[in-house]
Amino acid sequence: MQSKTAQPARPAAGQALRRQVGPWDWVRGAFGGFVGSVAFGLFMAFIMPPPMLEVVIPNLYGIGATPANPAPLAGWAFHQFHGVMLGIAYVAYVEYPSVADWMEPRSLQGGLVQGLAWGLVTTIAFPILVMPLWLQAAGFAGAPPFPNVGFPATLLGLTGHLIYAVPVGILYALYRR
Repeated sequence: MQSKTAQPARPAAGQALRRQVGPWDWVRGAFGGFVGSVAFGLFMAFIMPPPMLEVVIPNLYGIGATPANPAPLAGWAFHQFHGVMLGIAYVAYVEYPSVADWMEPRSLQGGLVQGLAWGLVTTIAFPILVMPLWLQAAGFAGAPPFPNVGFPATLLGLTGHLIYAVPVGILYALYRR
């Protein structure tokens, strides 16, 4: 008599498959976030009007940096931390079944599109909504109004977040295959 091997159950029609996300996927997201935040940090340092990196970001954490007394190392350190954390959050976002079904994050095209979407999401969430409230709560006198929308600042913020998120998406796709 022939033995039957157990076959994994197939999902019913319309039911989303659950993706396997392992420890190295989170590391890949963190690495992509680090690389993307270096690119964004360089954009902030050389293109965006100062003092975002050396004054505003340190003030998020209570470091009383001013244009006369900037804290560029603290700004870079916190910025890189944000990039790594958002790179990890990117993995959770793109591996969510309905998001992954919309655009496969493990292909180069999918990584690019998902990266662009992540750049838009992070722009809306952080510089527009979270940052002004956080800076106001920290007592920073230069805190922008809520919501933080204006020209050209919002366009520059979007550009920076796209510069950040595209490498995150592409690196995750390249190393996740």
